[in-house]
Amino acid sequence: MATKKDPQSPAPHAADSHDLIRVHGARENNLKDVSIEIPKRRLTVFTGVSGSGKSSLVFSTIAAESQRLINETYSAFVQGFMPTQARPEVDVLEGLTTAIIVDQQRMGADPRSTVGTATDANAMLRILFSRIGKPHIGPPSAYAFNVPSVRASGAITVERGAKKAVKATFNRTGGMCTRCEGRGTVSDIDLTQLYDDSKSLAEGAFTIPGWKSDSQWTVGLYAQSGFLDPHKPISGFTKKEMRDFLYGEPTKVKVNGVNLTYEGLIPKIQKSFLAKDKEAMQPHIRAFVERAVTFTTCPECDGTRLSEGARSSKIKRISIADACAMQISDLAAWVRGLREPSVAPLLDALRQTLDSFVEIGLGYLSLNRPAGTLSGGEAQRVKMIRHLGSSLTDTTYVFDEPTIGLHPHDIQRMNDLLLRLRDKGNTVLVVEHKPETIAIADHVVDLGPGAGTAGGTVCFEGTVEGLRAGGTVTGRHFDDRSSFKESVRRPTGALEIRGATENNLRDVDVDIPLGVLAVITGVAGSGKSSLVHGSIPTGEGVVSIDQAPIKGSRRSNPATYTGLLDPIRKAFAKANGVKPALFSANSEGACPTCNGAGVVFTDLGMMAGVASTCEECEGKRFQASVLEYRFGGRDISEVLAMSVSEAEEFFGSGEASTPAAHRILVRLADVGLGYISLGQPLTTLSGGERQRLKLATHMGEKGGVYVLDEPTTGLHLADVEQLLGLLDRLVDSGKSVIVIEHHQAVMAHADWIIDLGPGAGHDGGRVVFEGTPADLAADRSTLTGEHLAAYVGA
Repeated sequence: MATKKDPQSPAPHAADSHDLIRVHGARENNLKDVSIEIPKRRLTVFTGVSGSGKSSLVFSTIAAESQRLINETYSAFVQGFMPTQARPEVDVLEGLTTAIIVDQQRMGADPRSTVGTATDANAMLRILFSRIGKPHIGPPSAYAFNVPSVRASGAITVERGAKKAVKATFNRTGGMCTRCEGRGTVSDIDLTQLYDDSKSLAEGAFTIPGWKSDSQWTVGLYAQSGFLDPHKPISGFTKKEMRDFLYGEPTKVKVNGVNLTYEGLIPKIQKSFLAKDKEAMQPHIRAFVERAVTFTTCPECDGTRLSEGARSSKIKRISIADACAMQISDLAAWVRGLREPSVAPLLDALRQTLDSFVEIGLGYLSLNRPAGTLSGGEAQRVKMIRHLGSSLTDTTYVFDEPTIGLHPHDIQRMNDLLLRLRDKGNTVLVVEHKPETIAIADHVVDLGPGAGTAGGTVCFEGTVEGLRAGGTVTGRHFDDRSSFKESVRRPTGALEIRGATENNLRDVDVDIPLGVLAVITGVAGSGKSSLVHGSIPTGEGVVSIDQAPIKGSRRSNPATYTGLLDPIRKAFAKANGVKPALFSANSEGACPTCNGAGVVFTDLGMMAGVASTCEECEGKRFQASVLEYRFGGRDISEVLAMSVSEAEEFFGSGEASTPAAHRILVRLADVGLGYISLGQPLTTLSGGERQRLKLATHMGEKGGVYVLDEPTTGLHLADVEQLLGLLDRLVDSGKSVIVIEHHQAVMAHADWIIDLGPGAGHDGGRVVFEGTPADLAADRSTLTGEHLAAYVGA
């Protein structure tokens, strides 16, 4: 029997009315009272030039408040262990849902962190081998290269009621290789780089960076330890003195009345330099380590990081070391072939994780790949893996330029993933510059009109069609397409690479032309970085600018990072007849109340700390007496408040003319950073601005060959034109520029293209095309050629 229906449709449920995220009066960083409404369960893309306020709105306001509110649901005890976040500068935020943030932050650069340990894949493999590996060697920890084997026995005192000693033994089986301690490489130290043996300790024999002669913690410790004669040249040390000097056991000694621990130079260097990741070091320290230390594959574990026992246990003739060394797409096929009912749920979960790697375009990686070597785009996609099969709905996914590091061929795959997340009922917020991703948006928010103080307002809200017709900077440049050059430059020479076998390269022979703009292309994982960074020696004449993010605290600013502050301080000191240190907010000139920070921080335990402007210096960061000194009619705080463009004019001519400062300012203006202020904390700069700041700094280095790794990262379509102009100026001034790039505008502008492929991982590693961009597009024999031809409309 048919049921009767109420002819009148029911009124909408109150719960269904919350279908918008409302933001009113957002003022984070450069946002100027922004008020917008973002539709839920839709894909919203935020566009605008680099530094227009996209990240401030999406990450620092919406996502930050969502995370803060979730953290507040935990007990005060738990909150004490979590990072504390202040409420963003915003009047009203309504309709927020749980935010899952997938940002561009590089993965932790710990030497023991790999792709497998950073995801759940390694943990599942360890359990799998501990259950069905033959021979059985122990629990999952027996297959972990981060866990050493431990054995202990003796008496322990149990303090419960009457104290009594209990005999106890303790065993833990770990999988760490004892020789390399789970790092896969062993180091050999070149002693000639540590000291000059013709000098004595008192004469300053040490050549280690940061080891100053007046430091009692380093040089003073050796000179006054009593084990060595500080006035005897090192070459004259006896065998015993040399043994104590290089390999002495840790011993307590007294230096100038302070108790310190003396130990040999080799173990001290290993602890202070080699235990840290090379990529995370400051450039001059990294250069020293590269000079002084040679890293070779551990002879005992052959670079697998695992003990002999862990390597001996196998499933179908494959050990866990073999499994981790496989390309993930091959490992996924091997796991699919395993039929073990006793571990069926584990195999299903492992299969899903490995298939997610392949689906997201990372099937070319291996689980033993060090996490610190992943590019920003790869790290972001690795973080996405845990969300792909998630059953969660009605959450907010926040992505920061998910197409970074992706070939045009892979962008479509990323777009499909974003749409799939949306179709499951999630709100997807994406900060993006690529027109291919903007085109799939349900809703677009364009911020601008400019960057920095010229941005921070909403210029457009609506559909992609509306954006095209909207007349904003993004709308005007949306359909911009670079065309091929009328004529390409002729090379003046060639950089010969022969027999390159780094990572997945297959004995590659190639000549990279010099004196022109050469672009290296290919899908992600085809071997571009391996070819360029692995085969071109970084040294005299080669300036290499990679994707590593610039590091800086809130005390760092563009003036300190670029070295601009040095000539400015000297100019102030010379004009006023005082010390240059007075004009540094991190040194003698600092305001004593806030220690030169400009703000006073009050820590409130589990609550978010409060930062208030320092009352004594009014946020100027300097002592009042320092601000009385003037140069060109301005004090030091007024100079640091200037924008790059103002400062370029100020230091370029007249009584304040300072050529050394002016040269650096011209480079900053050349990369399109004329609007940022000299004293602006680095923490307030966007990803694209940091990338260009790094580019400007390296342009000052003396070199004939510039190697750039994806310089368009974080750049708006309008900024890419300025970058191309800068690359042209570099080449026209007699430099050779080699660029690894996915952006079709840079490809079209090149004089010569070397395309690697045809695929990724072991399907790549070969040169599939060499020639001009026009020939590549006409040829259409490679994926890059097809996309370049479509881009220019050929």
